[in-house]
Amino acid sequence: MSRKYKFNDKNGVYFISFATVYWIDVFVRDCYFEMMISALNYCRENKGMKIYGYCIMPSHVHLLFQIEEKNPSDVIRDLKTFTSSTTETNCRISSGKPQRMATMDVPASSEKV
Repeated sequence: MSRKYKFNDKNGVYFISFATVYWIDVFVRDCYFEMMISALNYCRENKGMKIYGYCIMPSHVHLLFQIEEKNPSDVIRDLKTFTSSTTETNCRISSGKPQRMATMDVPASSEKV
């Protein structure tokens, strides 16, 4: 999605969704799913992001978050830039690899339920 998010309260809690290009189901593959989890963990540990909840769907992500001491637009931009640039370099698609549905809710503790 190429829309600019508007964060009026820099300390507010926000819900956003963003999708893959052409809504392609990329998060059904383990490598893409794990890459998104790693990117969210990086933002949580290094960018001051508090994640209250997220849901990774086959072609998009829902995120409920808050940013401490930084501009939320900058952090989301960095998250999306990182995930799009590492998609090709870190994940190889093999035609014989089984797919899994990557739809789950994960609490802020990032433990799978």
